[in-house]
Amino acid sequence: MIPRTFILEPILLALAPAWIFSAPTQQPAPIDATALVRRAIQQRTDASRNHRPLRYLLHKTDEVHDTTKDIIETKDGDVARLVAIHGQPLSAQANEAELDRLNTLAAHPEIQEHRRQREQKDADRVNRLMQLLPDAFLYRFEGMVGCTAAQCYRLSFSPNPSFDPPDLEAAIFRGMAGEVWIDQAHERLARLDAHLISNVDFGWGIIGKLDQGGTIQIEQADIGGHDWEVTSLKLNMQGKALMVKSLNFQITEQASHFSLVADGVDYRKAIQLLEKSGSPIAP
Repeated sequence: MIPRTFILEPILLALAPAWIFSAPTQQPAPIDATALVRRAIQQRTDASRNHRPLRYLLHKTDEVHDTTKDIIETKDGDVARLVAIHGQPLSAQANEAELDRLNTLAAHPEIQEHRRQREQKDADRVNRLMQLLPDAFLYRFEGMVGCTAAQCYRLSFSPNPSFDPPDLEAAIFRGMAGEVWIDQAHERLARLDAHLISNVDFGWGIIGKLDQGGTIQIEQADIGGHDWEVTSLKLNMQGKALMVKSLNFQITEQASHFSLVADGVDYRKAIQLLEKSGSPIAP
């Protein structure tokens, strides 16, 4: 039996206006997945130079703790006030202890400076690792998906066998695979889902080892004014340090209630704002 489309095709060709066939059909340009990731990382780098300090709530849970902190970013480093444990406001005694801690911090700028330096080192380390992402993996365009009232490119990634980690921290990329979503309109990283597809040794296993199966999930969103911030982080990793000490990281962080901090707020002013505001967690 001759397919119906084969029968209709000559008739349609004969009846169709000539202009239908005069212009070739344009196929969408193929997605260069690696170039897309590289642009998204560059967008992040460029935006960080113009970052304005924020105030937000950070809810963090791990194997032991469940805390919510009110955090204010300043040029002197972040200042945080513990406002809830297991979703409940602090007791009068715990709240008094937290206020005493803030007062001590205000009186000892060297403590805040030490914290600022530590935060800067952590930020530099994250930035260094992010810069390696375009070269550490092989990317493949998998399609478009909806994400936070927008459309995202969905890319899968796997280890790039040609990638030579420049340091021990970057060695984790050798055993990682997953997906990354990039916002189509702004070319910003919106989501990363990664898992360890093999054990990862650091220093030939002497310094440490992360076990196959661990996962990392990160979500970012535009919180207003095209300012993209991490809103969710989930880390689930097991392994060993120095071949004997067990490692077990089960951490979830949720950031919310973002607002801009007024110009000129230093860390002491931030402490005053935190002390005056009281707990933002309803009893």
